[in-house]
Amino acid sequence: MRFPAFMRENPRLALFAFLATATSGFGQTFFFSVFGSGIRDTFGLANSSYGLAYGLATLLSAALILKLGTLADRWALGQVTVLAVVILACGCFMIGWAPHWSLLIPGFLLARLGGQAMLSHLGITVAGRYFERSRGRIMALTAAGFPVAEAILPASAGLMLVWGGWRLPWFVAVGVLLLFCLPTLLFLARHAAHPSQLAESSSGNTGAGLTRAEVLRDRGFYFLLPAVLAVPFTVTAILFHQTAIAELRDWPTERVATAFTGFAAGHLLSLSFAGVLVDRLGAQRSLTLGLLPILCGLLILAFTDALWTPYLYLAVTGVSLGCVGAAGGAIWPERYGVRHLGAIRSVAQATMVFSTALSPILIGFFLDLGLNTTAVSLLLASAVAGSLVLGHLAPAISPVSESLEHEQ
Repeated sequence: MRFPAFMRENPRLALFAFLATATSGFGQTFFFSVFGSGIRDTFGLANSSYGLAYGLATLLSAALILKLGTLADRWALGQVTVLAVVILACGCFMIGWAPHWSLLIPGFLLARLGGQAMLSHLGITVAGRYFERSRGRIMALTAAGFPVAEAILPASAGLMLVWGGWRLPWFVAVGVLLLFCLPTLLFLARHAAHPSQLAESSSGNTGAGLTRAEVLRDRGFYFLLPAVLAVPFTVTAILFHQTAIAELRDWPTERVATAFTGFAAGHLLSLSFAGVLVDRLGAQRSLTLGLLPILCGLLILAFTDALWTPYLYLAVTGVSLGCVGAAGGAIWPERYGVRHLGAIRSVAQATMVFSTALSPILIGFFLDLGLNTTAVSLLLASAVAGSLVLGHLAPAISPVSESLEHEQ
């Protein structure tokens, strides 16, 4: 099999990174969003209560990924993969089995930790650590796992809802994870160099790197982090409360569901050029440019309520998700090196998970207070605009390059 030129540096690990992010879909908000009405009806939960349960579980997963994320620097790739997939599978089983709403919280925790936190962290870390020459394009391929999962998993779950209710897809997910995803990931990872060996044998900035403590003292990190977080924060809020937004605008639920094909299409389309953009312009400039489409999408949502609105605002939101996915994954190895990439990314990942835990709670609270879609959209647009400005103002000089120059 002849792989594209940008994958030939390590084709198996390129496929591993893609499959890891796709598999994380079982723990992502776009998969959970399919079951919102069914779970709320079964357990008699309000929007804010459901968002709170989901948010608390996500907050706990953010705290845990700070510790578990560093395993990507210390354990063999196969070992971390087994841990992440098993945690995710246990979470899916617990959600499907839960006889009481309180048991949803540990189920949500395990699914969010294994999927959104660990597997996406692992896939992006592999793309950043094992590739240098075409890192932007590999990062775009890795990020493509998300829209592929967005296109397949919610639609498949929706079909299963008709046959067996909201619990059935969670049990099917357990089988898919343990019988297909885990063996395939282990096969692709079997020849991967241990992270410690890779750091010792690398030369230049790829092998060099700041520690997590040094990164936390770099003010540029705090300028860039909001730009990395703005899109997942906003997308999580929109997806989680999609049915509530549809009800406020009198949009048919099935129309919003079909609009997600545009979301996935925009996401995939952006990945066709996002990687090249990162390789040519650098991750930092690409990151701030990637926030412009979602800003426009939020303004469209705020000021239009036509039946075509969900198609357009979700499509341009998907474009931002792809651009920021490629640039946000590449920016940390580009700026700080790969030696401590797992530990550094665990901070960014934990903060991202924390932000996506907060957004459903905040938006659920605002919706229950009676804020309309225009007000909520403008609040989110303001946050994105502020993040764009901070990202643009971040110092462009790489601390890794500076430290190497001082050593020489």
